[in-house]
Amino acid sequence: MDDNQRRQGRSRKPKSEFDHKMVDLARVARVMAGGKRFKFRATVVVGDRKGRIGLGIGKGKDVSSAVEKAQRIARKNLVQVPTTNDTIPHQVRVHYSGADVLLKPARPGTGIIAGGAVRPVIELSGIKDIISKTFGSSNAANNVQATINALASMQTPDMLEASRGVKVRGSFQRKQPGGTS
Repeated sequence: MDDNQRRQGRSRKPKSEFDHKMVDLARVARVMAGGKRFKFRATVVVGDRKGRIGLGIGKGKDVSSAVEKAQRIARKNLVQVPTTNDTIPHQVRVHYSGADVLLKPARPGTGIIAGGAVRPVIELSGIKDIISKTFGSSNAANNVQATINALASMQTPDMLEASRGVKVRGSFQRKQPGGTS
């Protein structure tokens, strides 16, 4: 073993392909006979900035164990996000629990117009141009889940063509009743 290996240390973990952001951290209490027992609840979003995104909520006695648990859960619950030209294929509005999230495609150069808990989800999914608005709840966990549900429900014109058997030329065309297209 040479000096460089000794300085760097042997127990270095390989860099993960996923980035993560903590969206919410809360101290939660459970009332027991002898008093209150405190834990930490971490809400973490992981993504590879190439279209895969996941959400994890973990609880632990300290912050670091809660975050690790949330990251592990998020990596198990990854969804694929379809994109077209660094934006989403179409507008979508999704309701989850008390949260309501609207996502709209944007022109190139617009950037990410999103706030609160929606922004980290969009950034880690790799979308560059999008407009979003949240309605209803300000609960970060529900807003993140609604955003992930909205992104997972997206369909590109190619995906629609495959599921319906309709030829798509440039943009989406509806199948006409009576067999003509």
